[in-house]
Amino acid sequence: MFRRYEGNPLLTPMHWPHLVNAVFNPGAIEFGDETLLLVRVEDMRGFSHLTVARSKDGKTNWEIDPRPTLEPDENYQEERWGLEDPRIVWIEERQEYAITYVSFSRGGPVISLAMTKDFQTFVRIGSLLPPEDKDASLFPRRFKGRFALIHRPVIRGEAHIWISFSPDLKHWGDHRVLIPTRPGQWDSHRVGLGAQPIETPEGWLITYHGVRQTASGSLYRVGLALLDLDEPWRVIRRSDEWVFGPKKNYERVGDVPAVTFPCGALIDRERNELRLYYGAADTAVCLATADMDVLMEYVRSCPDPNRELV
Repeated sequence: MFRRYEGNPLLTPMHWPHLVNAVFNPGAIEFGDETLLLVRVEDMRGFSHLTVARSKDGKTNWEIDPRPTLEPDENYQEERWGLEDPRIVWIEERQEYAITYVSFSRGGPVISLAMTKDFQTFVRIGSLLPPEDKDASLFPRRFKGRFALIHRPVIRGEAHIWISFSPDLKHWGDHRVLIPTRPGQWDSHRVGLGAQPIETPEGWLITYHGVRQTASGSLYRVGLALLDLDEPWRVIRRSDEWVFGPKKNYERVGDVPAVTFPCGALIDRERNELRLYYGAADTAVCLATADMDVLMEYVRSCPDPNRELV
């Protein structure tokens, strides 16, 4: 279903205008007539910041900001040890982009939120929920008057995908498990959101990573789910299998082997194609594509997880 771009990896540390260790896990959005990636960049101390890369076709001729676009701010203690894994959505009612990212604080990873109109100046909202929490994205609109946030807290050692709600982007409640791990399966150890939710006529398309612990370490692979359009706390389809996982050398060899980790996705309307931007082995940025008709036909054929609970 997913086809790797023949020019992978798209971006590596060798493309960067200054010395870095790794570039990976990019958020993605259409900005003007360009594809904009907000790339996680790890420096030579092991701390991460975020840098914009732009391309007309989303595949080639990337222009990379010469300096970090969004880096830790000493006025925000939760950002002490870096910024990681952004997801980006356009909030229509606010006429600005919302960037959820992981701030690595002394107390552990927390979800932070920043708003921007131009990817040059940013207004930080700050941390949204207590640690340990990762893999977060807002939805681009409200549901019954409330914003919705997908995220992945770790509670009692369990790492499921949750959804929470807020009237103002600051106060969050009505927390509930959305996509749990599945004992014995490929996503048995941890699950976490992949790219930001993608709205389709049939529901919110969700990519997520699932982790299975093996004798040689963790395997990060990608699954799919479909949420109800008006009630996104309802999962209406979930894939039994993973649909994308590490196979190529650039996905199996790197700082963290055997990782395919998407953070951003776009629909190319002209090609009717989903473009999935992912981090490979925590080292490089790569691209995989899928025909939307084929993808949605597959998702429609997946089991209804609510029936499995009856």
